[in-house]
Amino acid sequence: MTNHWIDIRNSDCILTMGSNPAENHPISFKWVMKAMDKGATLINVDPRFTRTSARADIYTWLRSGTDIAFLGGMLNYIIQNRLYHKEYVTHYTNAGFVLNSRYGFEDGLFAGYNEKARSYDKSYWKFEMDKKGVPIRDDSLKDPRCVFQQLEKHFSRYTLDKVSAITGTPKEDLLKVYETYAATGRAGQAGTIMYAMGWTQHTVGVQNIRTMAIIQLLLGNIGIAGGGVNALRGESNVQGSTDHCLLWHIWPGYLKTPRASDSTLSAYNDKYTPKTGDPLSANWWGNYAKYSISLLKSIFGEAATPDNDFGYDWMPRVDDNTHYSWLHLFDAMYRGDLAGFFSWGQNPACSGANAHKNRKAMANLDWMVNVNLFENETGSFWKGPGMDPSKIKTEVFFLPCASSVEKEGSITNSGRWMQWRYKAAEPPGDARADGEIIVELFEKVRELYARESGAFPDPVMNLKWDYTTGGGFDPHKVARQINGYFLKDLTIKGTHYRKGALVPSFACLQNDGSTSSGNWLYCGSYTEKGNMAARRGAEDRSGIGLYSEWAWCWPVNRRIIYNRASVDRYGNPWDKKHPVIRWTGEKWIGDVPDGPWPPMLHSDGRPNRESRYPFIMKPAGFSHVFGPGRADGPFPEHYEPVESPVKSNLMSGQLINPCVKFFNTEADVWKTCDRRYPFVASTYRVTEHWQTGLMTRRQPWLLEAEPQQFCEMSEELAGLKRIKNGDRVIVDSVRGQVEAVAIVTKRLRPFNVAGNTVHQVGLPWCFGWVTPKDGGDSSNLLTSSACDPNTMIPETKAFMVNVNKKEV
Repeated sequence: MTNHWIDIRNSDCILTMGSNPAENHPISFKWVMKAMDKGATLINVDPRFTRTSARADIYTWLRSGTDIAFLGGMLNYIIQNRLYHKEYVTHYTNAGFVLNSRYGFEDGLFAGYNEKARSYDKSYWKFEMDKKGVPIRDDSLKDPRCVFQQLEKHFSRYTLDKVSAITGTPKEDLLKVYETYAATGRAGQAGTIMYAMGWTQHTVGVQNIRTMAIIQLLLGNIGIAGGGVNALRGESNVQGSTDHCLLWHIWPGYLKTPRASDSTLSAYNDKYTPKTGDPLSANWWGNYAKYSISLLKSIFGEAATPDNDFGYDWMPRVDDNTHYSWLHLFDAMYRGDLAGFFSWGQNPACSGANAHKNRKAMANLDWMVNVNLFENETGSFWKGPGMDPSKIKTEVFFLPCASSVEKEGSITNSGRWMQWRYKAAEPPGDARADGEIIVELFEKVRELYARESGAFPDPVMNLKWDYTTGGGFDPHKVARQINGYFLKDLTIKGTHYRKGALVPSFACLQNDGSTSSGNWLYCGSYTEKGNMAARRGAEDRSGIGLYSEWAWCWPVNRRIIYNRASVDRYGNPWDKKHPVIRWTGEKWIGDVPDGPWPPMLHSDGRPNRESRYPFIMKPAGFSHVFGPGRADGPFPEHYEPVESPVKSNLMSGQLINPCVKFFNTEADVWKTCDRRYPFVASTYRVTEHWQTGLMTRRQPWLLEAEPQQFCEMSEELAGLKRIKNGDRVIVDSVRGQVEAVAIVTKRLRPFNVAGNTVHQVGLPWCFGWVTPKDGGDSSNLLTSSACDPNTMIPETKAFMVNVNKKEV
């Protein structure tokens, strides 16, 4: 999230698309209702009429997998009607950057495409540079090769007629949504987007979000109160786990995981430290080495010295051309390339796309450790449907662990607020907190290395490991280590810091080994003043709901990031009623600003050479309307889902994303426009069940509300298939089938797609075969493992199925 939950109340227009917050994020929806009480408009776009739709001022529907077409039409509407925030676009985005002569786009493909490799050569998307290596800009936005002109040309193709034909959304509805949301481009107005897995779980998931980010930049909605691009995380600590490198390709704080070719620490730091020749660019990632070396000192302590590259060679490096994401791991497991698997706090037998493949993959393991609250479908996969235990070699260990209320520690919510939680009860029986399990596990591993050595003992034996108190795991020690310490006496900008003191801010981190930090973004979260995440100051001095003394927010307790874009170049807020920051003539007041530098212009209009551009994390200092770093194109483009009800793409001759990642085992199959699978399907959550239902399917009062797998369908489709409400049906795809109860409803309706009728059905993904009896199995038995080339997230929100009444 660029903003935070409470800030939603400051919005004038809220677009919920790819999400259903009234049902799946009900606490966040409280702030939507507060905004509506003050006159805000709620727009909901969803294939299905949901509880969010019921609250919306404007509701319309679209076919799953056509979000880019829908939003591309909005971009075209904004540009053609000159509704963009011109001063913001000109001075705060790369819209004026001039592209090199090799850039182009033709018939669904950008310049630089390699058909054999299914990838792009991104050098075709570079900007023209001056002699100092600074992008050449045209602030008039009239140069035919500047980003803005190319953007206008690209999205001029997304006419109302074409968008309606692709999405199935009526033209009058499109126009109403576009008019309403585009009105937030006026200074003093704010619009926000609330999205979730309905946008990410597509083969164009990243580009879905990119399209909305471009809209927000054109309207000047980034950095302001009530604006932003706001992801609704699926669990309370998804943001925190990502910050601390749950994902394979990053170290804590979004540092890069080294590749095999990054042979030395200096080579690694040089590779990932961006350069700029513009003195007005803060280029904050230029501090990369300070953060990476402080991390290594946190990991290896005194053993990390300049002589051994601070332990860099003890850190794992990944092969240059290999992915280690979820789908790749299960593909390797399926092929028999993995011997063991820790399934920690997850249930991939139900939660993973193409779940049949996942279950078969686990049968190829030698061992698996299932760390969870209860037995689940993953830990008991070997005795599940279609399995013969006598033929499965996998030895499964079950480690019962504590629930969230049975352990102490922090969570970081979607709005980046790190909040401390205290233990409410002891875990029952043999269950133990995750930290306790990890501590004992590592200590046993270290004992084994001390006794038997091993091929490479250095990382294990040199690991800094002092996270216990009285023999038990101490989350406070971990939190302090994440924050970081001064490892010698230092004087920084006239302030003296003693050795052993906690670092107050990442601005104090050094690249010489004199500081440590387990995550540079979290510097300031646990200081000499105490545990900032445990603060509960309930007073809001800002007037816009920042609550700066409640918990702690990364970075440096900044509640709205890129907030220097919330003011004009003189430092005056665009929205005077909801100022995030304001320049007094001497200093910034309000939220913690994105850097201390003064505004871009002096009061008399002269350029201020002491200033910096507002988008400080970008090397050039400008936000990206044109995104040259994406795998599948610098501008979003509509492509059909891998499984689609149409034979051709109305936008181009390129049917699907040309860079889609496919897997090629016999378990990885898909069918598009196949008569056997004529209906679009999507999966979703329900309020009554949590994730795969591991906890909630054991609660009788929740099962009473949602007792078993169901399939929602329109009255028209039910009539076509002679299905009645409550009938048992079989929903099948080319990959598998599930049995469900039919819910015949007005919440779904047929789409008119290019003159053809297209039906869509929906299923929740919260059920599994373990419990309750006859509750049904996971909808992910139906879904495809084809995935987005940027994130490798599978396309579980748009796939093709058939639905038939179960024969009695």
